[in-house]
Amino acid sequence: MLEKILIREVYLPIIYIVIAFIIYAILCKIVNKVLVFNKKSKIKKEVQIKREKTIINLFKSIIKYIIAIITILAILNVYGIKTTSIIASLGIAGAIIGLAFQDTIKNLLSGIAIIFDNHYMQGDVVTINGFRGEVIELGLQTTKIKSYTGEVMIINNSMVTSVINHSMYDTILYLEIPVNKDVSINNLEKILNNVSKEMLKLKDVKDLKLLGIETLNANNYIYKVEIDCKPESHFQINRDFFGYLKREYDKNNIKVPGEYFEISNNN
Repeated sequence: MLEKILIREVYLPIIYIVIAFIIYAILCKIVNKVLVFNKKSKIKKEVQIKREKTIINLFKSIIKYIIAIITILAILNVYGIKTTSIIASLGIAGAIIGLAFQDTIKNLLSGIAIIFDNHYMQGDVVTINGFRGEVIELGLQTTKIKSYTGEVMIINNSMVTSVINHSMYDTILYLEIPVNKDVSINNLEKILNNVSKEMLKLKDVKDLKLLGIETLNANNYIYKVEIDCKPESHFQINRDFFGYLKREYDKNNIKVPGEYFEISNNN
């Protein structure tokens, strides 16, 4: 008799929990395989990878909650608690639960909308309600954003009212280069072509165009360059460009005008 009680009330709940973990692991593997789009493509865009990762994490969270609820109900049934009456009463209590957890439901629906409307994904750099940082976690209830200085903002998904996604599109970087009037355009463009070769070797640079002279004045002229680069890389690209340019200037004994270089970009 005691052995039957031990099997039923001690071992059986443990078995249910172990089975639940096994089922969760199996379903997670299935989700990883099923929710990967364009499986034949060897080269995927970064945006697509982020989207897949976020959707996979969402489905894993849903599976985890469902398995946890089923396991708890199964264990309660072992101890003689009638789960059928609990399940039946859920329909009656649905309205009450809906009112009590309306904020939770709003967060859940908002989280799903954020993911499927592609507002932002895990790994994106965003500005949400005035706070800028990287999305380190996008859950069913909250979004966690980490700033460059280390602060983490946790915001309910339903409270996300204003979003600027800095990672959605490539950045177009425009550089204005002051050049002394005694430097010929042919010589300058030869130097810029050398700089362009080095820049195009960088992984974040997609294209570089020499646009030509922007303005002229008595002492110098402004030459404009356009660089197509990956999101959030333009600050480093700006530094790299002028580093290469300075080396080429030194090789050709060209003096840098007193004016500051200017940078502008469009996301």
